[in-house]
Amino acid sequence: MVDGFFEWKREGKAKQPYLIRRRDRLPFGFAGLWSSWRDPQAPKDGAKPLETFTILTTDANELIRPLHDRMPVVIGRDDFALWLDPTVEDAARLAPLLAPASPEGWETLPVSRAVNSPAHDAPDCIEPLVDAAQS
Repeated sequence: MVDGFFEWKREGKAKQPYLIRRRDRLPFGFAGLWSSWRDPQAPKDGAKPLETFTILTTDANELIRPLHDRMPVVIGRDDFALWLDPTVEDAARLAPLLAPASPEGWETLPVSRAVNSPAHDAPDCIEPLVDAAQS
């Protein structure tokens, strides 16, 4: 679960970061894929598996398109069980979940460029530079 994500819009030579979040500030989920792989040639004892994860993306919706051409796949709460069901083998059942999220109920807010530095991990990274949503 997350409560927002960032995208960057090119403004001249600089890139302005934007926080994208739900207007109601509720957390939401991303579609992701997780995998664990163990080298079959490695000794059985002590060999740690290689665990990987990726967040799936889709085309940007109308709100995000001015910032970027793609966005994370947002999974609604009502679809968590379906997305996480390991018995689903028919990809066609999951395909509708991969569509861009509706832009309704979302906002994009310019934030400090301090978010560009991994060394700067503070609450001001999500403080809007302006009070009004950019939608």
